[in-house]
Amino acid sequence: MHTTPLGCAAARRLRTMVGAAALVLAACGAPQHGSGGGPVPVTVVTLRARPVTLTRELPGRAAAFLVAEVRPQATGIVKARLFTEGTDVQAGQALYQLDDALYRAQYQTSEAALAKAEAGRAVARLAASRGAELMKTHAISAQDNDNLVATERQAAADVAAARAALETSRVNLAYTRIAAPISGRIGKSTVTAGALVTANQAAPLATIQRLDPIYVEVSQASSEWLRLKEEIDAGRLEAGGPGTEVAVVLEDGRRYPQAGRLELSEVTVDPGTGSFALRAVVPNPGSTLLPGMYVRAIVNEGTRSAGLLVPQPGIARDPKGGATALVVGRDDKVEERKVTVSRAIGDQWLVDAGLEAGDRVIVEGVQKVQPGAAVKPTEAAVPNASKAASAVPAH
Repeated sequence: MHTTPLGCAAARRLRTMVGAAALVLAACGAPQHGSGGGPVPVTVVTLRARPVTLTRELPGRAAAFLVAEVRPQATGIVKARLFTEGTDVQAGQALYQLDDALYRAQYQTSEAALAKAEAGRAVARLAASRGAELMKTHAISAQDNDNLVATERQAAADVAAARAALETSRVNLAYTRIAAPISGRIGKSTVTAGALVTANQAAPLATIQRLDPIYVEVSQASSEWLRLKEEIDAGRLEAGGPGTEVAVVLEDGRRYPQAGRLELSEVTVDPGTGSFALRAVVPNPGSTLLPGMYVRAIVNEGTRSAGLLVPQPGIARDPKGGATALVVGRDDKVEERKVTVSRAIGDQWLVDAGLEAGDRVIVEGVQKVQPGAAVKPTEAAVPNASKAASAVPAH
């Protein structure tokens, strides 16, 4: 039979395709590494119980340690402002001077009234003394003597009233020099020289805030407190409390160098937000923190004395969202465990249930093995998780 060149080429292509198919079938039939080729090498971490400090990072705001609004206690015209806005002032330092002409005149009038009352008392005292001598010789009646004694006592009362009026005038005169009630940083003045101010007016003349130390105020959800209380009551957690250390993270992400102390945990839950307030006192010598500044506070919630931490690659999620881990058993075969994790600490998960100390959890090679497979485990180096600085809830 005669074969054309075109037919020869077709025959060659057919033989090539058959050869390629044979190679593919051979590859598909070749044994896979780890099934028929020996144990699969994996990296494991042997779990060890250790004290784990649980922290929570909460958003909050800085607030002044002390706040005093400067208001006048006398009515008058502002004669001078005696401070520089935005500077530190000391308690008792003069801030404003009011026109004191009227108050000084009232003070002088009170001084004169006191002098007059004292003179009247001196006259009444002499009259009463003479009446007492005349009474001995019956030169005056008992009634007249009683009147002289009463007049002396009335004169003494007039002196006391005049002295009180003088003190009132002195206080009012002193109020014309408005002083700082506390030490701290003073803000801008709301009045200038020539302005009329009234005693105990609603609008403050200026505001003084003490910034060192400073408060950091945050809020925590009541649901988190219930969960913590359950762990504390069950003995799984040693609670923190007032006096525990609080770290502060600035809004640009930098860690504030000064550590604070938890001072207050509010006892009332806000019905609108379902949270309650926490307040820490933080040293602020350089005035880095300013009132109203957004910060994040890392609050110590407590310590779990026997916590188990698993590197995050060792925990997987099943299709239903449950957490699972692959554990190497005593016979070096893989077992799947359902676990419960509550939060991440650094790059590790804190395990609540499903694993125990001594379990070898696979952290590398998880994709190459299945439950029941034989493996060759190698221990991995694990960083000291107890140095983790923050804890966030598990998702």
